[in-house]
Amino acid sequence: MASGIIYFTGEFVAAAAWTDPPYSYTHHFISNLGVHGPLTAFGQYMYSPLALVMNTGLGLTGLAALAGVAMLKGLPGGRRAATVISAVVLAVGMVLVGLFPGDGGTDGTDYHGIGAILAFVAGNVLVILLGRAYRLLGMSSGLGRLLTMSGMFGLLSLVVFGTMVASGAGVLIGLFERGIIYPFLIGFVLAGAALRRRRA
Repeated sequence: MASGIIYFTGEFVAAAAWTDPPYSYTHHFISNLGVHGPLTAFGQYMYSPLALVMNTGLGLTGLAALAGVAMLKGLPGGRRAATVISAVVLAVGMVLVGLFPGDGGTDGTDYHGIGAILAFVAGNVLVILLGRAYRLLGMSSGLGRLLTMSGMFGLLSLVVFGTMVASGAGVLIGLFERGIIYPFLIGFVLAGAALRRRRA
């Protein structure tokens, strides 16, 4: 639950502080919120006064997801290993994205881009794994299907997003990018809430 709440809070606060011109959830890349600027890169103007809030939130989002997965009970060896590995990759990706803002200023390895890909793939794989293990985790079958579908939608959105970036089409690029990350983050919140109710 904490991972999703941290992300959405950090994104909202950082976006609310970007007022001149206003930040666009549909046009701007998510990473722009982590670039203080002002500068122009990738064909977009970037100026995020609270970039530190966004970047800190990104790192904490990944670490919170990893902590939550580490505390899961009921998964057998193989499934637990796959779930933990996915969570580790997600955490590493999110921390890289937070530490290396996406301002296009890399002089060598694009750690921001690597981190984003790791987080995009691992986050959606992780929510699928959680959905497939609904019975072992004590969640309802309906929630299990929802989590699985969320991850599949996120991976499909990643393909669409990658195609748009490669083609140079910038129409609704921010919306399609959010189609990658929002599904698994919302899935984490729902899964965490269900597990919390079960424990209570």
